[in-house]
Amino acid sequence: MIEKLSSLDAHYTQRLRLAEKQGALRVFSIFLAHSGDSWFWILALIPLALLGRQPYAQVSAVMLAGILVTAALVFSIKLIVRRRRPEGEWGQIYRKTDPHSFPSGHAARAALLAVLGLGLGPTWLGLILLVWAPLVIFARVAMGLHYVSDVLIGALLGALIGLGILAFNPLPLTIV
Repeated sequence: MIEKLSSLDAHYTQRLRLAEKQGALRVFSIFLAHSGDSWFWILALIPLALLGRQPYAQVSAVMLAGILVTAALVFSIKLIVRRRRPEGEWGQIYRKTDPHSFPSGHAARAALLAVLGLGLGPTWLGLILLVWAPLVIFARVAMGLHYVSDVLIGALLGALIGLGILAFNPLPLTIV
């Protein structure tokens, strides 16, 4: 059973791969694959959390905390599972700094942010993140950095963390 699932995972991962192809779809995938980088989100959210006007500062702080919790959990799982990334040349920065692919931190972060954006608002932000998240998730597979199962489990993990934050967040943060 495990071998069959692994075979399907490798098959669909290869079918979605764009890393070695040329064209606009590859360029767009590269942009999307990088848009989920943790450093980008942390650098954007810290000033908003510290200097932004309420309730946006609170929402930014919750998103930042969610990213940090998600990163710690993903990193811990990666150290336990130690699944190697798919072979490839693109994305050497990811391959060198984090050779493990399961689960995808980018997919977890994207799903987390989409859930928090939808739950905390404003509505326009939630909708943008809802469209953006699956594109980032697809781009990570397309650029050869993850297997399909890496991003599916990563996205599920991020969504569950986001739902947990929304369920246990005592602050009235919803922005219309």
